[in-house]
Amino acid sequence: MTPEQVATGMHRVLDPPGVLPQAAERLDTRRDLWPDEVCIRVERLNLDAASFRQLEQAHRVAGHSDGAALRAAVLDIVRSRGKMHNPVTGSGGMLVGTVEEVGPDSVLGLSVGDRIATLVSLSLTPLVIEDDLAGWDGRSEQVPCDGYAILFGRSIATRLPADLPPALSLAVFDVCGAPALTARVVGGYKAPTVCVVGAAGKSGSLSCAAARDAGAGRVIGVVPVRREAESLRAAGLADEVVIADARDPVALSGAVARAGGPADVTVVCVDVPGCEGGAILATAAGGTVVFFSMATSFSAAALGAEGLAADVTMLVGNGYTPGHAELALRLLRSYDGVDQLLRARL
Repeated sequence: MTPEQVATGMHRVLDPPGVLPQAAERLDTRRDLWPDEVCIRVERLNLDAASFRQLEQAHRVAGHSDGAALRAAVLDIVRSRGKMHNPVTGSGGMLVGTVEEVGPDSVLGLSVGDRIATLVSLSLTPLVIEDDLAGWDGRSEQVPCDGYAILFGRSIATRLPADLPPALSLAVFDVCGAPALTARVVGGYKAPTVCVVGAAGKSGSLSCAAARDAGAGRVIGVVPVRREAESLRAAGLADEVVIADARDPVALSGAVARAGGPADVTVVCVDVPGCEGGAILATAAGGTVVFFSMATSFSAAALGAEGLAADVTMLVGNGYTPGHAELALRLLRSYDGVDQLLRARL
């Protein structure tokens, strides 16, 4: 193995050989560290929204979520794959824990005893769960657990802020790539109209704040139900709040138009599939659509834009922008509405 292969974690790939850890079917989870690795004692996982929704819907009995079945499903994924990598959505989440051991060649700047959040996906992080998830009822994206995880040389982690509850920090760090990319895109326009689809959620609320912070002239927040509309209005993060089904392209684009659209920038933060067409229709010619959801079909987005003769730039939010964790924390502390919405979700 070359140093670059080890730094990316390819030495931990068991099947198929030659791929990066995220694309692997199985990872090696042995506790013995390579020189540049770090071992984390895990205390909580945060399943990404698309993955949790899929698992929750797949394990319902008589219309209600079966927590025991969902817990068993997550354990089966982790044990069979050596990582939390939902085979349906292709996504994972992130974790918080305490640094247990640091390899002598680690470049992550972490020390034994640091309480940290990982800023890389669980879908590429070697993970062992040792308590059978006994403390999780299967009803929340946040999963208390005991076990260990391995970080590679090119992994990313950040220390937990002392002034925030760990669960709140985890919720922020889980989606911190969305507001960072939103701020970058919005900053490239002059007072643009920004539409955030799924604006009352974790990534949506932070993206609304990021858009306003970056100089948006108008922020339109789209939510699916009245309860979320009321919460978003109370948070004060959007100039206009509209209720629309993001899976209905005509309804979504019409609602955005009535609220002052089409948008120069549309940010998609929903955790359900089928929202690509509406986001494209809601965006002005020459505008930008940022897809920040693991439920997005990127082939549907590309072919849908072509079929609509839509001249829009489409970006994939990859979860990493330099300074993304720091920006998300600043937005949380600066915008009471973000703090309000996130704490309500916890």
